[in-house]
Amino acid sequence: MGWVLELLKDIVVAGVILIAAIWASGFISRKLREFSKEHEELDETLFSFLASLVRYSILIIAGVFVLSQFGVQTTSLVAIIGAAGLAIGLALQGTLSNLAAGVMLLGFRPFKVGDYVSAAGEEGTVASIHLFTVELVTVDNIQITVPNSDIWASSIKNYSYFDTRRIDLTFGVSYDTDLKKAETALRDVIKKDKRTLSDPEPWVKVVNLGDSSVDFQIRVWSKRSDYWDFKCDLQRAVKEAFDKAGVDIPFPTAISLEKRI
Repeated sequence: MGWVLELLKDIVVAGVILIAAIWASGFISRKLREFSKEHEELDETLFSFLASLVRYSILIIAGVFVLSQFGVQTTSLVAIIGAAGLAIGLALQGTLSNLAAGVMLLGFRPFKVGDYVSAAGEEGTVASIHLFTVELVTVDNIQITVPNSDIWASSIKNYSYFDTRRIDLTFGVSYDTDLKKAETALRDVIKKDKRTLSDPEPWVKVVNLGDSSVDFQIRVWSKRSDYWDFKCDLQRAVKEAFDKAGVDIPFPTAISLEKRI
């Protein structure tokens, strides 16, 4: 009867451990998911992964304690699990690096879904962020799937991070042109467009004396949503303003050394 009572005792203790582990793992994982939902700035995918990781870790530890309760030598079992984990880790080295990079991307959030980014030699709008890959959609509607490790190991340009962007354009005028007239035409074009932001103030300067032209550069700030349309419209408006003011935009011409002398 002694060993029967001892066995019943072990079964009860093991049952208590399992019940406690199942409750604790479910409670903690549920709280992590609720915490991410209560704070919109936190990534729900990352906390869902952490919740699952915590849950299964608690259950595995509880399983080891249950086996130990029945007299199973868990030291060798832990060693076997560790060796198996090492072998799996080496076999899935690339996958695990993508997972680690995915956790970093979700944690530090250098970009979010909907941002237009350039990373790992690819460029497009972020369609989704997963633990192993990031999906981009190009401007011509092509889907690109990029491993997280490639993105994390590269420089990331996020064109959607700020609400405003600066437009840089260069226009060449002939050497016979009245530079004051050309500058006035450029400033008038910039001033008339309602998409021009006054702060920072638009910048118009001569930046280069080329072989066949005097080059003006303009720097204009606009809202991010207006960037591409505004940039294209500016170039057309400047051409029309130069034509109206009689400002000549020269074609590139080769000037020999003798003529310069």
